[in-house]
Amino acid sequence: MGDSGYVLEMNHISKSFPGVQALDDVGLRIKPGTVHALMGENGAGKSTLMKCLFGIYIPDSGEILLDGKPVKFTSARQALDAGISMIHQELLPVPFRPVMENLWLGRLPTRRLGPFSFVDSKRMLEDSKALFSSLGMDIDPKVWVRNLSVSKVQSLEIAKAVSHKARVIIMDEPTSSLTENEVEQLFGIIRDLRDKGVAIIYISHKMEEILEISDEVSIMRDGRSVGTYQATELTVNTIISKMVGRDLTHRFPPRSNKPGDVVLRVRDLSSAESKSFRNVSFELHRGEILGIGGLVGAKRTELVESIFGLRPLESGKIELKGESVLIASPRSAIARGMALLTEERRATGIVPMLSVLDNTILANLHRYVGKAGFLNEKKAGTDVDKSIEQLRVKTPSPRTRIKDLSGGNQQKVLFARWLLTEPSILILDEPTRGIDVGAKYEIYTIIADLAARGKSILMISSEMPELLGMSDRIMVMCEGRLTGILDGKTADQETIMRLATQFM
Repeated sequence: MGDSGYVLEMNHISKSFPGVQALDDVGLRIKPGTVHALMGENGAGKSTLMKCLFGIYIPDSGEILLDGKPVKFTSARQALDAGISMIHQELLPVPFRPVMENLWLGRLPTRRLGPFSFVDSKRMLEDSKALFSSLGMDIDPKVWVRNLSVSKVQSLEIAKAVSHKARVIIMDEPTSSLTENEVEQLFGIIRDLRDKGVAIIYISHKMEEILEISDEVSIMRDGRSVGTYQATELTVNTIISKMVGRDLTHRFPPRSNKPGDVVLRVRDLSSAESKSFRNVSFELHRGEILGIGGLVGAKRTELVESIFGLRPLESGKIELKGESVLIASPRSAIARGMALLTEERRATGIVPMLSVLDNTILANLHRYVGKAGFLNEKKAGTDVDKSIEQLRVKTPSPRTRIKDLSGGNQQKVLFARWLLTEPSILILDEPTRGIDVGAKYEIYTIIADLAARGKSILMISSEMPELLGMSDRIMVMCEGRLTGILDGKTADQETIMRLATQFM
């Protein structure tokens, strides 16, 4: 530990990506033997800051001090070797191998026999037992990971972090998949580590947990530090106001849409997937923009993908224009006038190596392919040219590969793709994620125009200003439950945040 009394200091950290200033002069100071919570809305910069610490990103400016000495990590391996471990929200162990192999992955103990080297299974078993025993964990090192509960996998990841002799452990939403009992077990392990002098950086949206387990709380907003506070000084209300306390200065286009009759009615919808959404009911009107708010783990994407036929349902009813329908696949949803713009533009939206033209006609190929199976290039070209003009897509040519366009223009091409299917209901999952401010305004204008033309929009957004600036009504979800529906004109940030964290 340095003279400052901190095991870790991050000073004046800035990081930008094309069109986005993700971190702006952020500071974070962690004392040894403390649980230090890191809080903020989705997109506040928490994960980016931790990735800068863990060597996944390299900061544009600023310094990181470990025990008072400057460090520069260019890989996660360097961070691990220096005593910093990170337990990600998505746990990704090797399921078809024993616990002990997962624990020592990449550094299995070996023994030599003449010129040959073998894995020393006996030593690995003994080391694993000793480690679990020292942490008070009841895990059989020989059992396959696939047979462990989520909480046991979480414990395995913590044991792995400790085995690296970590002095700082980052935990990203560690309780998102745990039951109440399992959370208590995890807290017991965290307190034990704290007592041994380990510093825990704890990222969570769950306010009660934060107030129960933390010693100090740092709050971020819009890529900047708001401040660091003693957990005992804070209440749920003070945390919320510090997380969202901004003026809504973002500009949004004027809207002339007038919501009409109900076009989509969802009743008591429950997912067939475990720990997903339960008993969700809402209505969507013609020409309405219905925003869906919530934090990480609210199951908003799972809900809209189930409505679109991408995920299985356990129970509930979907009605389109008063008629009960069964939507078993995306093809069935498209045939009924629905369209889905997915959250991950690069992973599930664009086909990067194909042209703007090919990407635009992808969801509507049957319109352009004749009986002989050949593409009617003239018809496709005419429609794509019209789309490019209408949505003001900046591209050298329809033949340009979509991967060479900016994020905003890629998103416009995806809008064009779905508009060619002539939908009456558009489901937009984070429509402006990763897009710069100027392009966002253009996307907002497209959404407002569609609503004015009578299209019904279901829009998931993790950006509070976007929800408030674009929605006629806002439904808020928390951990798979619908916690409230607000009028867009009277809704405010703090009410949305309370509903998103179950606090009313």
